[in-house]
Amino acid sequence: MKDVRFIHGNDYRLSLVLISAAVCFLIHIPELIALSGSFNTHDVFLDIRLIEVINEMLFSFLSLLLLFVLNMMAFRFNRTYVKSAAGKIILSFLLCWLISTLLSNAFYHLHQIFDIPVVQATEHHYLHPVRDFIISCVVTTSCYIIYMMRKQQHIMLENQQLKLENILSQYETLKNQLNPHMLFNSLNTLRSLIRDEPVKAQGYTQELSHVLRYMLQENVSQKATLAQELEFTESFIFLLAMRYEDNLVFDIQTDKKWNHCLLPPMSLQVLIENAVKHNEISNRHPLKVTVKTSADGMLSVCNPIQPKLTVSPGTGIGLNNLVKRYRLLFDQEIIIDNQDHKFCVSIPLINPKDHEDTHH
Repeated sequence: MKDVRFIHGNDYRLSLVLISAAVCFLIHIPELIALSGSFNTHDVFLDIRLIEVINEMLFSFLSLLLLFVLNMMAFRFNRTYVKSAAGKIILSFLLCWLISTLLSNAFYHLHQIFDIPVVQATEHHYLHPVRDFIISCVVTTSCYIIYMMRKQQHIMLENQQLKLENILSQYETLKNQLNPHMLFNSLNTLRSLIRDEPVKAQGYTQELSHVLRYMLQENVSQKATLAQELEFTESFIFLLAMRYEDNLVFDIQTDKKWNHCLLPPMSLQVLIENAVKHNEISNRHPLKVTVKTSADGMLSVCNPIQPKLTVSPGTGIGLNNLVKRYRLLFDQEIIIDNQDHKFCVSIPLINPKDHEDTHH
């Protein structure tokens, strides 16, 4: 996810300073041209001096800043929660025009009292009301534009937060579906072992506690590393081996260079359980499940297709759950290949750095 940053604090003040400087320069272009001696503007502003132009520009710059500050204090255009109505915009413009006119008169009196150097041309005095109008328009428009930008960014941020909360809520719902599913299957197996093989039931109970501890720990996490999943899978395979003995064989070929990569918790358990659930496992038809990593960063779980003679209806939780979790958490798709009497599910191993980049 990309960051949404508001124009606030130093950024907000800097934007006001830059706008004031730009407007100040633009409204004093005639004096600057006259000062440079270009065209015939020097005939309008006779005997114009640099100090006079500097004082005029400094006054305009300070006036603009003052008007921005007054707008911010009076109308709170720098606050996104404040509603902006047409009446407030008109009132802001009128206030700016009034204060700008008062400041111009005050500057003129200061010139007379303290003999501050200013441009003396008659035409220049006629330009002041026009400039006051322009300044009022610029200040009001700029405040409104900045307000709308901040409000739009605030809406975007709220939408992103709501979207993230919705994704997390959906993910938690999907993840919580797996816990009772796994628990019920394990308890059914334990009940059979207690009845038929009490000694094995004790070892099964111990490993089941390890599995459940991992499930409880990972229940607060949205992702796990491949190394964590492989360690958990060892305990889960032990539980399956207690039930199926030599009829269920696992071939695990994973490269350690992928151990730091991320995937949804209990992904391997889901894929292995899916293979066990939908295939016949017997002395006549033992099942071999292969778990391996590929050079392109995929983790595959494959098994030969050995359909059971009696097919029990599925709950629709396992593989579909994993597909949805990958979409929500990583925006990735898993690959399901069902060809040549072999069933393979390949899931992406997510580089932690790539995952961080997509969420900033």
